[in-house]
Order: sequence, then C-alpha cells, then structure tokens
Amino acid sequence: MRVKTAFAFLFGAVLGAAQTNSVDVQDIIKKAVAATEANWKEAPKYGFIERDVESRKDSPKTVKSYQVLMIEGSPYNKLIAVNDRPLSKAEEQAEQQKLQATTWNRQHEGPHERARRINAYRKERDHDHTMMQEMAAAFNFKLTGETKLDGHDVYEFVATPKPGYVPPNRDAKVLTGMKGKLWIDKATYQWVKVEAEVLRPVNFYGFLAKVGPGTRFELEQEPITGSLWLPKHFASRVYATALGFINENSLDDETYRDYRPLRNQEPGAGSREPIAASLHR
Repeated sequence: MRVKTAFAFLFGAVLGAAQTNSVDVQDIIKKAVAATEANWKEAPKYGFIERDVESRKDSPKTVKSYQVLMIEGSPYNKLIAVNDRPLSKAEEQAEQQKLQATTWNRQHEGPHERARRINAYRKERDHDHTMMQEMAAAFNFKLTGETKLDGHDVYEFVATPKPGYVPPNRDAKVLTGMKGKLWIDKATYQWVKVEAEVLRPVNFYGFLAKVGPGTRFELEQEPITGSLWLPKHFASRVYATALGFINENSLDDETYRDYRPLRNQEPGAGSREPIAASLHR
C-alpha cells in the first residue's frame, strides 16, 4: 500500500473555526486535530491485510491482497492472494522465500544503504504530514449539520477552496481545485468518512501534466482499539493528462482489515499507513 495515505489525515486534521447554531466549532476542531495527530503517530505501529483492486486504461482489472509488514525500518508487502484466490503452495513458498531474502538483505545491508532506504520511507511519510498541515490554509470549512453514519452520530462539514490561497509547492496545487465533505464522530471527534472531488483542471509541471475534473477520492475509517481509529476503505477515480493527451484514467479500491500491533518496532520507523500512499499513485 503506497495511503496511499495522507488523504484522510489531510481533511481530518484541519477545519475552520466559528460558532454555528450554538455548536462550538472551534472546540470540535481542536479535539479533531488532537485525535488525528494521535492516529498519525500510532498508525506505524500496526500491520494489516490490504486488498487492492486496480483498473487502468487499456489494462485488465487486477485484484491483489497483501500482508503489510515492517522489516528493519521500512514496509514490505507480502502477496497472499490474487483475484481473491489464495496462493498455491508453490506460490506461497516463493513469496515466503522473497520475504526471507528481503529480511536477510536488510539485516546485512551497509549503513549508507540502510539510511537511504529508511530515509526514503520517512521522507514520504513526512511529505504526507506536511500536506495535511497545508489543508488549514487551502480550505474554508463550514459545519452543515449533524447526522448518523455507520452507526456513529457525526458532525458534517463541507470544505471549499479558500480564495487567494497560493500553494507553496507543486504537490499542494491540487488543493486549489478541490472541494470536500467530512463527517466527524461526535463522541470521539474522530473522522468517520471523507469525500473529495476535483472541480477544475489543476496543472502540474507547468502545462505538461494536469489532473482533471471528475477525479474523486473517498476514505472511511473505523475504531481499532481504545481511542485509535485507522482506515478501512479508500477509493479513487483519477483523470489526468500529459502533453494534452489522457495518460491516466484509473480506478482504485482498497480495503484494510485485521490490524495488529507490530512487534520489535524501531524508534521512529513504523509501518506504512494506508492513506498516505494512495496519493502517490
């Protein structure tokens, strides 16, 4: 899983502050920010099972399931099923050999190679966290009501682009053309669901590449243990062009289950969290 993610963390961490119908939005946001930051810090301590459904233009749909592990400071995906079919005994043995080889290589790599590998993982994670923080400047948020979702009583917010926002880097440009909705659990201040949609074309690399209208993202999460909530589902439909031609028309649907604490975690290492990686597709 590449979260893929800090899509969910992006919308969940930052909202505007105001008083709406006697509800203290500022207090809701303060608590939501604290809950989201706590999830962000704890997520690397958990492994999980991930099922990926991918559909690319002119390519057949693929369905693969992985056991997501942490090996010597960075993630590893062990293939466990294809098209919802468990691997044969021979295939399972081959994957186990790959896992053993990767483990041995990482345990015996030189200090510079090890540092490059772990730093690359941490850099991606830090990038996602920076994008999350940038949301505060990029959007105006409004409380639109209270409802029930997936058995949770929630606050419902809408997010719209903030006029005059200037993205500080290339990656943040996509925020200028998006709108979204967010549902926050009233009891725990965790987000339950996030939806986002690209409203207008957003250019990257000058005019060489563009993300088009109709690109959509959806994320859902659930309680795992105690106060910790983690993603259970992420879906995206992406329309993109390069040099004026469509080169990426993709559908992705990912589910995450069986979260379990990872043992022997290294300080600051952790496993890959499901949302953040999706944004790098």
